[in-house]
Amino acid sequence: MKNFITLVLLLSAFNLVAQNYKFGKVSKEELQEKFNPADSTASATYLFKKRNTEYKLNSDGWQIMTTCHERIKIYNKEAFNYATKIISVYDPEASVSSSDQVNGIKGYTFNLENGKVVKEKLSSKNIFKVRKNKYRLDRKVTMPSIKVGSIIELKYTIVSPRTSSVDDVKFQYAIPVKKFDARVEIPEFFIYKKKNTGYFMVPMKIDGRTRVLSENETYNTEILNFEGENIPALKDDEPYVGSIRAYRGGMSFELTQVNFLRFGGDIKNFSNSWSAVGRQINEFSSFGGELKRQNYYKEDLNKLLVNAKTDSEKLYLIFNFVKSKVKWNGFYGFSAEKGVRKAYKEQSGNVGDINLMLTSMLNYAGLNASPVLVSSKGNGVPLFPTIDGFDYVITAVDFPNNSYVLLDATEMYSTPTTLPRRVLNWNGRKIAKNGASSWVSLKSRKPAIEENIVMVKIKDDLMVEGMYRTKFMNLTALTFRKNTNHLKEEGIIKALEENNNIEIDNFNIINKNKLSKPITRNVKFLSEDLVEDINGKLYIEPLLFLSHHENPFKLEERKFPVDFTTPWKDKHMVTIEIPEGYKVASIPESMAIGLPDDLGVFKFVIKQEGNKIKTTCMVEMNQPQVNVQYYAALKDFYGQRIQKESEKIVLVKI
Repeated sequence: MKNFITLVLLLSAFNLVAQNYKFGKVSKEELQEKFNPADSTASATYLFKKRNTEYKLNSDGWQIMTTCHERIKIYNKEAFNYATKIISVYDPEASVSSSDQVNGIKGYTFNLENGKVVKEKLSSKNIFKVRKNKYRLDRKVTMPSIKVGSIIELKYTIVSPRTSSVDDVKFQYAIPVKKFDARVEIPEFFIYKKKNTGYFMVPMKIDGRTRVLSENETYNTEILNFEGENIPALKDDEPYVGSIRAYRGGMSFELTQVNFLRFGGDIKNFSNSWSAVGRQINEFSSFGGELKRQNYYKEDLNKLLVNAKTDSEKLYLIFNFVKSKVKWNGFYGFSAEKGVRKAYKEQSGNVGDINLMLTSMLNYAGLNASPVLVSSKGNGVPLFPTIDGFDYVITAVDFPNNSYVLLDATEMYSTPTTLPRRVLNWNGRKIAKNGASSWVSLKSRKPAIEENIVMVKIKDDLMVEGMYRTKFMNLTALTFRKNTNHLKEEGIIKALEENNNIEIDNFNIINKNKLSKPITRNVKFLSEDLVEDINGKLYIEPLLFLSHHENPFKLEERKFPVDFTTPWKDKHMVTIEIPEGYKVASIPESMAIGLPDDLGVFKFVIKQEGNKIKTTCMVEMNQPQVNVQYYAALKDFYGQRIQKESEKIVLVKI
């Protein structure tokens, strides 16, 4: 009994030491920890992650104050990037009064040296201001003396005058969290819609209290408390992830009402329905107001359209005119940043500037054009009425026959049938001239297609010479042009040679800038690495350098969808001429497999015709996303595909 009590006391003492979350105090046991017991693959762990958000009232009005405290354990060099913290806040160049302030940045790096805990204080010299764009200002914090085994601790407070926006509470990160503690206190005047995000939840406890407003008045607050332990990481190293942030657990806040009626003030409602969202955004001067501006382009547009007779001609002329006239500055946003008139004059602008300008011009030309709000790839999917959930805008043109096209003039290589990948995210919200809104599917109507034709001859010295032609269509054509049109030919050739183990003799690309046509790449090549000679037998992969050898899907279980962005189809046709003096000993068997619910298909057909072996391989995915319930089937599908593509043709001497 005595030994048992002693053990309990020792364990209790250890827990008190190990769970001391006071800022600036870490334990020797934490520094000695070599890996996370719950996830030995983690390169780092949040030992403690705390946040406290509350409203404060001062002489300037209401402010939101958020204090953050985090303690991170570094297990290996891969986690050294956590020693650099970016604190990004809203800080418009044009309005100091609406800027967020970052106060009280404090930090320490802890190391274990000769059995003792040594800490080094963060210096103000290691805190830098970096202007991200005209609206965002970053604080870049670089922690000192980082080593394998270090613990870094950071604390800071963000004060924001923008009382209509409470930042999301994030439960889950790319590394595990041992102890999580978040608290959000909201006065009764501010009514928020609270939405769970991702696939991991932390229990929420709701409290409240009464605070003093003035000498004779009090008000109530709602306090949301979140406490969690051993929260698993959701890493971003899996392939085909649209937005890992969208799948990590958390809670978002959308302001629906501000109500000061009890104190003689006003009541104001926000985005409590999709109709309200459309009307509100349409009333923004930087959105609906910009759509009404026409004088700045009338003269140029009238000249452009003088010979245009059909709606289709007008659409293409205006679309290509905007793409060439105003260059995208890389910034997102559904509203105009500079204003369409200034963007037109300076020939550059953000997404809102360019596509609102495009919408206005199309309407001026007599077409039925509307802006479409989009949540870009990486920004999540707006499942509930929201303004903040959108960060992009494109243009829809409706025709009398009930057909429509979607346009994005920020992308040089896009066409009316092909949007860039960043836009292809579920549905967009089309805003009519009166503010009414409706959903529009952003899904590609045509699959992204890549077709390869390879014809080779094996020479006596086992050198392979041949021709290799690739045709890119739809989104693959856009992507290829975007990735290569700005490169010198030598660079493209070098990359192709290195990736395929070939030596290129002749190379050309057709239709580089003819966007309405597929882009075609022609290659004449040699290779000494495509045939393997073992004891007089020749071994050749039927698809040569087009074979795949590694399954991209390695998880036993995946908690978020596989996002291919768009339906796609790859087709390879390879012809191998059998060298003189050899015959076929064996070739792989043909096969065809499919995924459930017609999600996709793999076909592999191989046959000998005279002195040639012809292989046709086709992989087709019919949906842009594969949901989690099909992950095991998809992983097995890819496994069978890779196994089949890796099988060899065997040739023997006659």
